[in-house]
Amino acid sequence: MFMTGIDMHIVNVALPTLSTDFDAPLSDVQWTVIAYLLTLAVVIPASGWIGDRIGTKRTFLFALALFTLASALCGAAQSLPQLVAARALQGVGGGLLTPIGTAMLYRAYGPERRARVARTLILPILIGPGAAPILGGVLTETLSWRWVFFINVPFGIAMVVFAWLFVPEHQPSPHGWLDVAGLILSGAGLSALLYAISEGSILGWAAPEVVASGLGGIGLLWLFAHRALRAEEPILDLRLLRDPLLRSTNITFTLTTAVFLGSLYLTPIFLQQVMGQSPIESGTTTFVEVLGVAAGSQTLGRLYPRLGPRLLCVLGGITLTIYLALFLLVDDSTSLWLVRALMFFGGVGNAGTFLAIQTSMFTNISSADTGHASAIYNTIRQSSIAINIAIVTSIVSAAGSTTLTAFHQAYLAAAILALTGTILAWLLIDNKLATKTMIGGSSGQGSDLGAT
Repeated sequence: MFMTGIDMHIVNVALPTLSTDFDAPLSDVQWTVIAYLLTLAVVIPASGWIGDRIGTKRTFLFALALFTLASALCGAAQSLPQLVAARALQGVGGGLLTPIGTAMLYRAYGPERRARVARTLILPILIGPGAAPILGGVLTETLSWRWVFFINVPFGIAMVVFAWLFVPEHQPSPHGWLDVAGLILSGAGLSALLYAISEGSILGWAAPEVVASGLGGIGLLWLFAHRALRAEEPILDLRLLRDPLLRSTNITFTLTTAVFLGSLYLTPIFLQQVMGQSPIESGTTTFVEVLGVAAGSQTLGRLYPRLGPRLLCVLGGITLTIYLALFLLVDDSTSLWLVRALMFFGGVGNAGTFLAIQTSMFTNISSADTGHASAIYNTIRQSSIAINIAIVTSIVSAAGSTTLTAFHQAYLAAAILALTGTILAWLLIDNKLATKTMIGGSSGQGSDLGAT
């Protein structure tokens, strides 16, 4: 999870360098990020079926090996299309790793222990993206952008060996066929929608290909959802979203944490192009967000049994809204220490929201359905991050990628989305449905997590 979390954002700090090396605009280079997120979202729905069919351990090992191979191919790419293709392949491996790993973890721990588990799980999922910019900055500036991908190879090989030796197998009785039609509808629909959002600011929102792609994407996703609610064994069992807690926490994630993670794509570019920082300097500045996540997860996490997911999501959402809105006051004369303090503040808010969502989401989902529920969550997670990245990039590209006003408009849009998510968290999340996860307080967390 740490590897996939890092690779979601490690390339962000290298985007200006990639744009120069490949002589391509930001609107083209962004596909090195979107291609990865897109294939994550396309593959994740099949992860539950694949894990049940061939076993979670074998699926996990295959995904690790593929992710490692694709990382090597990314580093060796000689053109932007080659890099985008290798990133897509990397996303296939990552798309299997995260939901399979999440399902394995939540099968091992009951609802009453998940608040403690979530405080550990938050580290690879949220600190990975936060640590990625500084790691990417150091590698890009001291070695080459290629090393932001090559760095995965030795760790990937080591993890394959570790997983082979120590990860237990869990293989329910396989049944049914893979829902190929559902997989195609979801993948094609999301791809078309992302293309429309990404290219609208360049070609014009009224351009025939943009309109056709946007409407076509929405239509395909509607057909996918319509079919998934009626099929006997759909690729994503959307009927699980009838559980109000699973549904409300996914909506909240889409409009809070996903918006924040999308802003982590934008901030290194803002720091380099507007504030004139080097890759290392921008990475160091955004890295402070990691400290906020670490502080927030260990302090707010202890409040979860008393506050519950509703209030913790609202507090986190308010913090994220303020964090994004304050970027409207940042320009090239702003002290970097103020920006770093702002990153810390955002990290604390994100930790609160994410921890509440991650802890409570699967409370009322049976063990047999955990794999499918995890696939739904991770699909929504990656799709919403990709869409948020496409939105902020589109806003910046529409006004010119080096214009301060354009970046401010993007941060304003993100703040509005986060505020919307905060309001919906207050209206939709019911603490009574998460009572089982609010038992036990914070005592004994160290002994319980030692085996994780």
